[in-house]
Amino acid sequence: MSAVTIDFEQLTREQLKNRAKDGYAAVIPLGAIEQHGPHLPTGTDTFVCGEISRRSVQNAMDKGTKLVLGPVLPIGCSSHHLAFGGTLSFASNTYLSILKDIGNSLIESGFQRIIFLNAHGGNEHLMHQAATDLAVQHKVWTASASYWSIAREALEAAGAAEMGPFPGHAGGFEASLVMALEHRIDRSRMGKHHPERDWIKGLVPGTFIGRHMELTGVDGFTDSAAAAAAAHGRRYMEAIVQAVSAWLADVCSRMDEADSGK
Repeated sequence: MSAVTIDFEQLTREQLKNRAKDGYAAVIPLGAIEQHGPHLPTGTDTFVCGEISRRSVQNAMDKGTKLVLGPVLPIGCSSHHLAFGGTLSFASNTYLSILKDIGNSLIESGFQRIIFLNAHGGNEHLMHQAATDLAVQHKVWTASASYWSIAREALEAAGAAEMGPFPGHAGGFEASLVMALEHRIDRSRMGKHHPERDWIKGLVPGTFIGRHMELTGVDGFTDSAAAAAAAHGRRYMEAIVQAVSAWLADVCSRMDEADSGK
């Protein structure tokens, strides 16, 4: 296990400037505080994001990748959840500005490699836009991805589809992760059946189609969590961490190779 401190907030300004000068990439994890149906905690995405980012960064660093881990941004763009209550959200234009401000702050500290790692669907498009804008406006490297995109093949191999759609929202997949992390859930509110939205199935990849109050599933969640189990969640989490740590290493390696060929 690496003895190198990975947390941005645990390092001094001199240590951070030195790491930036030495080519370290800053990883910024993106979570959310929002309703997750009547059965899961509102911090689900932030809890999951924290676990994935910490373990993945540590794994990648142990194998030689130069990373520093920023604190999880716990509030995201969750406007489509506000009507259900129990949600904190930035407006989309505010969230985009926040991500760019974080990036600009890192650039002012000397970082030339910025990676956004996301765990909430509502953040995804704005995260990519912020990464794009920063790379347009500054001579820096940026990268951005959501954990489920990085780990899709690994999760399929781990049998995640047995729970229903993944990541879904507050369904069997996320409930299993929450159980594995030992956070409280309300099993009494997990119905065995949940209405399916036939109109969302089989869409061409990249398509958006939505309906008011159903952007995040019927009654604010996508599928029943009745079959969720901690053992499943531990298996999914391991698959995610292995995939994300490999992705971080690959992204940084590509940056290194491109810079060495200048």
